Amino acid sequence: MILGVYDQLISSVSSFFKDMKKNFTYLLQFGMAGLIGIVLCARPITGIIDRFPIVSMFFFIGLVFGSVPMLYKKAKIEKLSLKYIVSFLIGALIVAAMDFLPQMNSAAVEGMSLSVFFLQIVTGIVVAVGFILPGISTSYLLLLLGTYDFVMAAIASLDILALVPFVLGFILGVILLTRILEICMQRYPGITYTLILGFLIGSVYTVYPGTPQGMEIIYSVISFAAGFVLIYFVSAKEAELDEKN
Repeated sequence: MILGVYDQLISSVSSFFKDMKKNFTYLLQFGMAGLIGIVLCARPITGIIDRFPIVSMFFFIGLVFGSVPMLYKKAKIEKLSLKYIVSFLIGALIVAAMDFLPQMNSAAVEGMSLSVFFLQIVTGIVVAVGFILPGISTSYLLLLLGTYDFVMAAIASLDILALVPFVLGFILGVILLTRILEICMQRYPGITYTLILGFLIGSVYTVYPGTPQGMEIIYSVISFAAGFVLIYFVSAKEAELDEKN
């Protein structure tokens, strides 16, 4: 969403069979680049966050706020009204409120009974919501549903059969949600994008590292400004390319 490719990703998934070759190529390129990014950058980024937690988090917060002008433009709001403000507040409150929800018992579920089968399908659908919507943590959703340990244990032990219902639910959730989102973004861009903007701004609360002290204040301001400027110009460039195309 911050980089301005959210619309195309949603469209490529929801309308996959309309142009399979084009959509498959785009998703493959995006997925491979994402995998390379994870392999190359995961350790350095986590190292920086561990060493400079407050300063690095302000960089990410800057990224979020730098994307606001782009999102507002996509919303195509001619005049700010109450419905857009309410939509924004709902999105922000949903994400912020997740921090106050009690976590369910995450003890691993033994066996694969019918109830566990359907529970994992529902879990997959709910996690798909967090996967598609920005600002919502999929791992936190698993914790809330009490199935985090079950899914992580199955992945660690490569228990493919245990993950089948979860994957089915996840795929079903992605297909349904991407189609709904695409329709909403086309028919109701103002409400949809202000809601998504609320999700992003609400996520700032969950990653806010606390008030910096001493020299950290200066470094945090610089870090925030760097994130803001970087993503502002990247999204502006993306918008220019979209207009040319």
